[in-house]
Amino acid sequence: MDMQRDVDVAIVGAGPAGLCLARSLAGAGLSIALLERQALPALREAAFDGREIALTHTSRRILEELDIWSRIDAADISLLRDARVLNGSSPFALDITAQDGRSEQLGWLVPNFLIRRAAFEAVAACDDVALHAEVEVRGLRHLDDAVELQLSDGKILRAVLLVAADSRFSGTRKMLGIGAQMRDFGCEMMVCRVEHELPHQHVAMEWFRYGQTLALLPLNGDRASVVLTLPGHEMQALQALDDAALGQEFERRFYGRMGKMQVIGSRHVYPLVGVYAEKFVGRRCALVGDAAVGMHPVTAHGFNLGLLGQQRLAREVLAAHRAGRGPACPAALRRYERGHRMTARPLYLATTLVAGMYGDERPPARLARDAALRLAQHVTPFRRLIAAHLTRG
Repeated sequence: MDMQRDVDVAIVGAGPAGLCLARSLAGAGLSIALLERQALPALREAAFDGREIALTHTSRRILEELDIWSRIDAADISLLRDARVLNGSSPFALDITAQDGRSEQLGWLVPNFLIRRAAFEAVAACDDVALHAEVEVRGLRHLDDAVELQLSDGKILRAVLLVAADSRFSGTRKMLGIGAQMRDFGCEMMVCRVEHELPHQHVAMEWFRYGQTLALLPLNGDRASVVLTLPGHEMQALQALDDAALGQEFERRFYGRMGKMQVIGSRHVYPLVGVYAEKFVGRRCALVGDAAVGMHPVTAHGFNLGLLGQQRLAREVLAAHRAGRGPACPAALRRYERGHRMTARPLYLATTLVAGMYGDERPPARLARDAALRLAQHVTPFRRLIAAHLTRG
């Protein structure tokens, strides 16, 4: 068995961003290696992780182009028709409707694990993508014409272009010497599915109230995904509750807006850490997905931004390859970084600002939030701008 192999592109991380990038690059005459520490069965049959992804119209188009959307059962895709934002005990709400975006819906909700399974299937059908499971990058060095990777199985892989797509805590990014701004929000996020008594009308709700952020993501039927953000010590107490007690706790926190609530399935808790890499590219390397930008989930932009980023990188790499300049063309990588930074930076800053502002429970902050929501509700162009971002990207 060969202990050394050369490829055009090596992608570290077979999460959604890495899988989608591999699929975007496939079929163009490039040899692609996808490296992932998980075992093959875990990739093929990705486990339910509690997360429901709010996909924009642009993200759906990307997934359709990559032959991923058609691999997801329509019964598992829920409409996201409208969105409502509430503040504390105020009865006032900011409503962002599909009509504001001149569309039938703002977007769609799809379970993250099903997107991963569908993306894996699409990549598995590509002859020019070699998936290496249960392997990690232990070291790397730059050569004149490639990046040499030392793998945990003892093999050496040399790639013309190396792409890090291995999460917001990317070890590859660190090995490349690329720093990142990291913000720990000091909270944890619980996600779980519930059945509820009153209909949701396919309206997503985000509610900021007294030290918590509470969201309801509408699923098909009288079901929804609850997303609850709390300080760590409060989350520990919540995790200790059984399903019946947790359902009653949700009823209390939602002030009975959804009637009786019953927890169905497993619950999952994640730390909330924002990440913004100091650079998105380097010598023969690039970052995509959360390795480049990992955002707070409050505005639901992270997954969609990752899809846009991999699409932009793939376009630049393929254009350079077709022009004979190679997949690691410095000018192409700089264009990717410039374009993705222009998209990502405002979103990251705005999301961090919103998370900070709505996490402040002092009375002046509560009043300011309520005033901001009232102003936004009555400024039609503002609502249309948000809706247009979701419906047209």
